[in-house]
Amino acid sequence: MVPVSNQNPISAQLRKLYLGGMADTLEVRLQQAKEGQWPYGEFLSRLLEDEAERRAQKQLAGRLKRAGLESAKTLEAFQFSFNPEVPRQQVLELATCSFIQKKRNVVLCGPTGVGKTHLAQAIGHQACRMGLEVWLVAAEQLLRQLHGGRADGSFERRLRTTLKPDLLILDEFGLRPMRSPAPEDLYEVIRGRYEKGSILVTTNKAPSEWAGLFLEPLLASAALDRLLDQAEVLVVQGPSYRARNRQRYDTVRFEEEEGRLPPQL
Repeated sequence: MVPVSNQNPISAQLRKLYLGGMADTLEVRLQQAKEGQWPYGEFLSRLLEDEAERRAQKQLAGRLKRAGLESAKTLEAFQFSFNPEVPRQQVLELATCSFIQKKRNVVLCGPTGVGKTHLAQAIGHQACRMGLEVWLVAAEQLLRQLHGGRADGSFERRLRTTLKPDLLILDEFGLRPMRSPAPEDLYEVIRGRYEKGSILVTTNKAPSEWAGLFLEPLLASAALDRLLDQAEVLVVQGPSYRARNRQRYDTVRFEEEEGRLPPQL
């Protein structure tokens, strides 16, 4: 960074006022204004746009960090061509995030490795870009956190955390049956967010199998009635991305053993 003493005095004042976006582009804008003979109003307008863009990008970075999303798991990076069975139009409609505005839920279900988590994160990225708050958490991790809250007296605070974001993404729900008090805790999350905030669930089990994950039929019915009320269920089928990667790795190992590749590969 250029020392303040060597900076344009206007740039130094802008930084003191926390207008770093304007300070960063001041010299470029001055040169453009001179060459383009901009009126004062246009010059100021361009500087203000630079500041607004810098602040928007900073806010977006903060939302993405709070959400816990992977930077590479975006809609642009999803390989629809690898798996033509992915319902692309449904995915693109979900990416408009209108379901979040309507406080409705989404279920992405299908076998392991078909891209459910990537799609969920991609939708989360889109929501963050639209200024919405998102939190991605593995279902079992969330239930462990809530269970820990019962032990140290922070349960209510932790529960409120699950109710804050516009979109809560529960990843890998239903990997194994829940043990008490997990069903009760999950019910509290679902009940607290019902018609107040959206939940997106990824799972390798069909919704018809979920009741068996709960210990009490009545609790299961109450939770699932709320979770699935007007929810959109998207079934993802097709080949596994991870299986493809494993196959490539196994091929490399086989060819190395056969002497077709150098050992370092």
